[in-house]
Amino acid sequence: MPELPEVEVVRRQLEPSLAARRITDAWAHPSRKFASGVDAVGSEVEALRRRGKYLIAELDCGRDLITHLGMTGRLCFADTSTAARDDLPPPRPVDGSAAEAMAPRAVSADDPYVRAWWRLDSDEVLCLHDVRRFGRIAVCDRGDYRDLPTLAAMGPEPLDEGFDAAAFWRASRRSSQRIKTQLLHQRLVAGIGNIYADEALFLACINPSARAISRPRAELLLAALRDVLVASIERGGSTLRDYYSLTGAGDNQKYFVCYGRAGEPCVRCGTELRRRVLDQRSSTWCPACQRR
Repeated sequence: MPELPEVEVVRRQLEPSLAARRITDAWAHPSRKFASGVDAVGSEVEALRRRGKYLIAELDCGRDLITHLGMTGRLCFADTSTAARDDLPPPRPVDGSAAEAMAPRAVSADDPYVRAWWRLDSDEVLCLHDVRRFGRIAVCDRGDYRDLPTLAAMGPEPLDEGFDAAAFWRASRRSSQRIKTQLLHQRLVAGIGNIYADEALFLACINPSARAISRPRAELLLAALRDVLVASIERGGSTLRDYYSLTGAGDNQKYFVCYGRAGEPCVRCGTELRRRVLDQRSSTWCPACQRR
């Protein structure tokens, strides 16, 4: 699933094309996960921001157009202007893997994996392409996220300058869950998934199964989170299988020091990295550097 860096990369790429543009037409898959996308028609995009793993287009009507990419979603511009409001997508093809369908390429608005599209007054057509349909679209009053509980209860942004290590440590003390699980639940801090949790915990030398961390370790962990997130954004995000930005695959996966490296030697001490499932999520760590 795209995490904070991947969504931020997409936001930065989309913003110049969306800002101050009016949505003149739209189509959405009839599923309740996507259908409200058409409610943005007639509105102008005032700003495009990110909250955790969500993209939020602020509309001039006082509402927000919210997109979550899910596991396989990506936003891209259609290569034709042939979309028609009343056209339903053709049946999903039976040939080809999901990975092939996700490969970076120009799409048309009637692509069978397009779940919604929006035509701008520039005549560009922005598409949400989502092979597995784990994504989500919502149009709601500005800031009213009651129908999106994860977004409504989301913790602070880790890259916000006003979020300091003391607040991070105090928040972590409110839960008895493992620190890795707290990171993934989005309430301690926003936008972190399995990749960047493993990478940051490794850099901070914190065992993912620890249920409490000291204030000095919280400072190290927040600094590590910021380091891995900023580095990934600069490299275009991490592409393992499904994530592609508007310009193609990211490069950050080439620089992993922990995530996905179980069985390989630790880059610090040479000990073989281990993998185990913690609270139903896979975790990789070094038993020597990240002792409990």
